Amino acid sequence: MSRNLVGVLGGMGPEATILLQQRLLATVSARDDADHIPLLIDMNPQVPSRIAHLIEGTGTDPAPTLAQMAQRLEAAGATALAMPCNTAHHYAPAIAAAVSIPLLNMVDLSVADAATTAPEGAGIGMLASPAVQRTGVFDPALHRAGMTALWPEDTGRMLNAIRSIKAHGPTQEARQILQDTIEELAAKGAAVMFVACSEFSLLAPDLRAAVPVIDTVDVLARAIRDHTQMTSR
Repeated sequence: MSRNLVGVLGGMGPEATILLQQRLLATVSARDDADHIPLLIDMNPQVPSRIAHLIEGTGTDPAPTLAQMAQRLEAAGATALAMPCNTAHHYAPAIAAAVSIPLLNMVDLSVADAATTAPEGAGIGMLASPAVQRTGVFDPALHRAGMTALWPEDTGRMLNAIRSIKAHGPTQEARQILQDTIEELAAKGAAVMFVACSEFSLLAPDLRAAVPVIDTVDVLARAIRDHTQMTSR
């Protein structure tokens, strides 16, 4: 019997991948280095832009690159995969088809988490990329759970915030955009807020909301911890 090992498809963006590692560290009560969770990470900032492909319609399809990364991680010994990029979960079917190990699907896991507390028919406020809205990444899982996504009116502002964070880190401007969006979505009746962009996760601790906030990066970190606590033959 050996310990399970998660392979991370990273670099989308690099800071978000580092944030996942930090959040994973926080899930473990460690007294020494050996108590922490080992990871395999393919840190690849050259994955073609998801925004260029899905929103602008001009970019290269990232799916082949993501599939190759998944295969490298499986060949290196990963028993499951994780990807701290919500938008890239649009390409989850291509990743799953390329390997024989499971993807710890951050979208499905986050919706399942919300379903444990939110009432049936609840609206979920989405702090996410416009690409997530356009491609309906969360829609099937939300539909199965009897919930619906609530989106801000000005999706361009959300995209500007993402680009600002990628270029300059968690700026005050981006923080204000997210806080304004939370208030807008709360007024629309959101019962739960999803921080569903890993760039936005960098700002999640600073956000104020009158309803529960679920950060998808936190959900993924817990899933990695739980998978590695299992054993494989």
